[in-house]
Amino acid sequence: MPETGGAPVDTREDFNRTVQLLSALALYAHTLGADPAFVDAIGPSLAVSLPEPPPGIFPPGYDPTDGPQYPGGQP
Repeated sequence: MPETGGAPVDTREDFNRTVQLLSALALYAHTLGADPAFVDAIGPSLAVSLPEPPPGIFPPGYDPTDGPQYPGGQP
């Protein structure tokens, strides 16, 4: 991991690293003895820090806002 002032992190690497951290937190949340206060505090902050996906992650023309309306979702 680059230190402060170092070379910028590759966009794809940053996205992948954040997804891995979210996955690890989800796994931790379901382990015996997990601290729910920690998960509740870290989860939203980590999710908000997820950068825009780099080009090529989703297929061309993919629209994440297009799809079925789910109960309780935005109208």
